[in-house]
Amino acid sequence: MRVLLVGAEPALLEGLAQSFAAQGYSPRVLGSLAEAREAAAAAPPLLVLVEQAMAAEASADAAAVPLAPGGALMLYRVTADDRAIIPQGLQRLVLAELTLPLERTRLLALAQHVHDRVIATGRSRRVTPTELRAPDN
Repeated sequence: MRVLLVGAEPALLEGLAQSFAAQGYSPRVLGSLAEAREAAAAAPPLLVLVEQAMAAEASADAAAVPLAPGGALMLYRVTADDRAIIPQGLQRLVLAELTLPLERTRLLALAQHVHDRVIATGRSRRVTPTELRAPDN
Protein backbone atom coordinates (compact mmCIF):
# COMPACT_ATOMS: atom_id res chain seq x y z
CA MET A 1 0.00 0.00 0.00
CA ARG A 2 1.21 3.44 -0.92
CA VAL A 3 1.85 6.21 1.61
CA LEU A 4 2.63 9.83 0.73
CA LEU A 5 4.58 11.92 3.24
CA VAL A 6 4.34 15.64 2.44
CA GLY A 7 6.21 18.41 4.22
CA ALA A 8 9.25 20.59 4.66
CA GLU A 9 11.07 18.37 7.20
CA PRO A 10 13.08 16.01 4.96
CA ALA A 11 14.98 14.29 7.80
CA LEU A 12 11.79 13.55 9.74
CA LEU A 13 9.95 12.36 6.65
CA GLU A 14 12.82 10.11 5.55
CA GLY A 15 12.84 8.50 8.98
CA LEU A 16 9.09 7.93 8.75
CA ALA A 17 9.50 6.55 5.22
CA GLN A 18 11.99 4.00 6.54
CA SER A 19 9.56 3.00 9.29
CA PHE A 20 6.74 2.59 6.78
CA ALA A 21 8.96 0.59 4.43
CA ALA A 22 9.89 -1.74 7.29
CA GLN A 23 6.15 -2.36 7.82
CA GLY A 24 5.66 -3.31 4.16
CA TYR A 25 4.24 -0.02 2.88
CA SER A 26 5.49 1.82 -0.18
CA PRO A 27 6.29 5.35 1.09
CA ARG A 28 7.13 8.41 -0.99
CA VAL A 29 8.44 11.71 0.41
CA LEU A 30 7.25 14.88 -1.34
CA GLY A 31 7.92 18.55 -0.72
CA SER A 32 4.61 20.11 -1.79
CA LEU A 33 0.90 19.44 -2.09
CA ALA A 34 1.10 19.93 -5.86
CA GLU A 35 3.61 17.07 -6.08
CA ALA A 36 1.35 14.97 -3.86
CA ARG A 37 -1.65 15.57 -6.12
CA GLU A 38 0.34 14.54 -9.18
CA ALA A 39 1.73 11.42 -7.49
CA ALA A 40 -1.69 10.43 -6.15
CA ALA A 41 -3.43 10.95 -9.49
CA ALA A 42 -1.47 8.07 -11.03
CA ALA A 43 -1.87 5.68 -8.09
CA PRO A 44 -4.02 6.87 -5.16
CA PRO A 45 -2.35 6.19 -1.79
CA LEU A 46 -3.87 4.54 1.25
CA LEU A 47 -2.51 7.27 3.49
CA VAL A 48 -1.42 10.87 3.01
CA LEU A 49 0.48 12.56 5.85
CA VAL A 50 0.76 16.34 5.42
CA GLU A 51 2.53 18.99 7.48
CA GLN A 52 -0.20 20.88 9.35
CA ALA A 53 1.11 24.38 8.47
CA MET A 54 1.24 23.44 4.79
CA ALA A 55 -2.33 22.14 4.91
CA ALA A 56 -3.52 25.29 6.71
CA GLU A 57 -2.01 27.53 4.01
CA ALA A 58 -3.49 25.53 1.14
CA SER A 59 -6.45 23.62 2.54
CA ALA A 60 -8.12 23.17 -0.86
CA ASP A 61 -4.93 21.59 -2.22
CA ALA A 62 -4.69 19.27 0.79
CA ALA A 63 -8.30 18.20 0.37
CA ALA A 64 -7.78 17.63 -3.37
CA VAL A 65 -5.15 14.90 -2.98
CA PRO A 66 -6.91 11.72 -4.17
CA LEU A 67 -6.96 8.73 -1.84
CA ALA A 68 -7.47 5.03 -2.44
CA PRO A 69 -10.93 3.80 -1.44
CA GLY A 70 -10.98 3.77 2.37
CA GLY A 71 -7.77 5.82 2.54
CA ALA A 72 -7.10 8.57 5.07
CA LEU A 73 -5.58 12.03 5.37
CA MET A 74 -3.50 12.82 8.47
CA LEU A 75 -1.74 15.99 9.55
CA TYR A 76 1.46 16.37 11.55
CA ARG A 77 3.38 19.07 13.36
CA VAL A 78 6.84 18.93 14.89
CA THR A 79 5.97 20.45 18.28
CA ALA A 80 2.68 21.01 20.10
CA ASP A 81 3.31 24.77 19.83
CA ASP A 82 3.28 24.59 16.00
CA ARG A 83 -0.49 24.08 15.89
CA ALA A 84 -2.05 25.87 12.91
CA ILE A 85 -5.69 26.79 12.38
CA ILE A 86 -7.26 24.33 9.94
CA PRO A 87 -10.46 25.29 8.08
CA GLN A 88 -13.50 23.31 9.19
CA GLY A 89 -13.97 21.68 5.78
CA LEU A 90 -10.48 20.19 5.94
CA GLN A 91 -10.87 19.19 9.61
CA ARG A 92 -13.74 16.88 8.63
CA LEU A 93 -11.46 15.03 6.19
CA VAL A 94 -8.59 14.50 8.64
CA LEU A 95 -8.35 11.21 10.52
CA ALA A 96 -5.73 12.41 13.02
CA GLU A 97 -3.42 15.28 13.93
CA LEU A 98 -0.08 14.05 15.25
CA THR A 99 3.01 15.53 16.85
CA LEU A 100 5.97 13.82 15.21
CA PRO A 101 8.36 12.18 15.90
CA LEU A 102 6.82 11.90 19.39
CA GLU A 103 3.73 10.04 18.13
CA ARG A 104 5.47 7.84 15.54
CA THR A 105 4.10 4.64 17.10
CA ARG A 106 0.56 6.06 17.00
CA LEU A 107 1.04 6.96 13.32
CA LEU A 108 2.08 3.42 12.43
CA ALA A 109 -0.80 1.97 14.46
CA LEU A 110 -3.28 4.25 12.67
CA ALA A 111 -1.84 3.26 9.31
CA GLN A 112 -2.29 -0.40 10.19
CA HIS A 113 -5.85 0.31 11.33
CA VAL A 114 -6.67 2.04 8.03
CA HIS A 115 -5.16 -0.88 6.11
CA ASP A 116 -7.13 -3.42 8.16
CA ARG A 117 -10.32 -1.37 7.72
CA VAL A 118 -9.87 -1.33 3.94
CA ILE A 119 -9.51 -5.10 3.88
CA ALA A 120 -12.43 -5.70 6.29
CA THR A 121 -14.81 -3.48 4.33
CA GLY A 122 -13.82 -5.00 1.00
CA ARG A 123 -12.37 -1.80 -0.41
CA SER A 124 -9.02 -3.33 -1.24
CA ARG A 125 -8.20 -4.36 -4.80
CA ARG A 126 -10.49 -7.17 -5.79
CA VAL A 127 -9.16 -10.30 -7.45
CA THR A 128 -11.33 -11.37 -10.38
CA PRO A 129 -11.94 -15.02 -11.29
CA THR A 130 -9.85 -14.59 -14.46
CA GLU A 131 -6.87 -13.55 -12.32
CA LEU A 132 -7.25 -16.68 -10.20
CA ARG A 133 -6.98 -19.06 -13.16
CA ALA A 134 -3.63 -20.58 -13.98
CA PRO A 135 -2.05 -19.16 -17.14
CA ASP A 136 -2.43 -21.25 -20.28
CA ASN A 137 0.91 -22.74 -21.33
